[in-house]
Amino acid sequence: MLSSVADCARLPVFTGKNSGKIAVEKRVNTCTMAIPITVLDCDLLLYGRGHRTLDRFKLDDVTDDYLMSMYGFPRQFIYYLVELLGASLSRPTQRSRAISPETQILAALGFYTSGSFQTRMGDAIGISQASMSRCVANVTEALVERASQFIRFPADEASIQALKDEFYGLAAMPGVIGVVDCIHVAIKAPNAEDLSYVNRRGLHSLNCLMVCDIRGALMTVETNWPGSLQDYAVLQQSSLSSQFEAGMHKDSWLLGDSSFFLRTWLMTPLHIHETPAEYRYNVAHSATHSVIEKTFRTLCSRFRCLDGSKGALQYSPEKSSHIILACCVLHNISLEHGMDIWSSPMTGPMEQPPEEEYEHMESLDLEADRIRQELIFTHFS
Repeated sequence: MLSSVADCARLPVFTGKNSGKIAVEKRVNTCTMAIPITVLDCDLLLYGRGHRTLDRFKLDDVTDDYLMSMYGFPRQFIYYLVELLGASLSRPTQRSRAISPETQILAALGFYTSGSFQTRMGDAIGISQASMSRCVANVTEALVERASQFIRFPADEASIQALKDEFYGLAAMPGVIGVVDCIHVAIKAPNAEDLSYVNRRGLHSLNCLMVCDIRGALMTVETNWPGSLQDYAVLQQSSLSSQFEAGMHKDSWLLGDSSFFLRTWLMTPLHIHETPAEYRYNVAHSATHSVIEKTFRTLCSRFRCLDGSKGALQYSPEKSSHIILACCVLHNISLEHGMDIWSSPMTGPMEQPPEEEYEHMESLDLEADRIRQELIFTHFS
């Protein structure tokens, strides 16, 4: 530790025009003023202004195991993100030393996968916690801008038929092109008066509607719904419902659990099965619907910022919804790159807001009930 002006004087001074003169001038006059000012100068010499290692962290300098343990993704995946998001993350800045896209991406991945702004994460790449927060915001918005590129329902008939074939091969449930469910993600209370985000267990959350295929790839994601809305209300107000009600994907349906109403395009389980055929229908329905439950577990395991284990997302509902969507985009990109999402290790207990308990949703749609009965009779008798 530096104990005197003489100790500081022995350190190298700033290089550049008149820098030595400035340092000397600060040490004149009174000792009481010289010591704290000089110590401050020495601290700057020793530690810089928070960017000392900014340009020293390089992906090629660390091992693959290190990248996986710290950021949750392999080297080539991170290089792809740099290429994908680089232009958006290199926008003009008034800062003298802009943070590189590579560093911003590593900072954001570190947050998504750990769920907290850890000091060691910033230290590893040479940025402050405040810079970490800005990096997360920048990368999140860049990913959200590209959400429609990676999260989409197939439009051509060949792809739709492929979905049906894949789901049928799982549990012999015909006509299925996706499974739908909602997941709550805890957020901080927006304000004391706003109760719209308080779910039935008293937690502030966003209720996120998602549809996935048999691989766990997300085809629809809506992350903006307040936690007070029950699942059936979220679906009823969603753009997904509007599209299917308008006749998109006729002769096909989604599978949803008993928290949803039966629709002509949404098959739900029977509350009570009375025949062997109805029992077989429920078994096939449960086996098929389990795909999205597994997908949710994988999302929260890979992206610990979603599972509540490190606390609720400390952002406004809008920013929180964007973070959730960004994680969903990364989930789909990882699938496109051949990463095995099902083998993602569970690093801790699931601590999401508890699922709500629903009364059975009796069908009010006679045509939907007729379609389900015909499906049971034709394929499960």
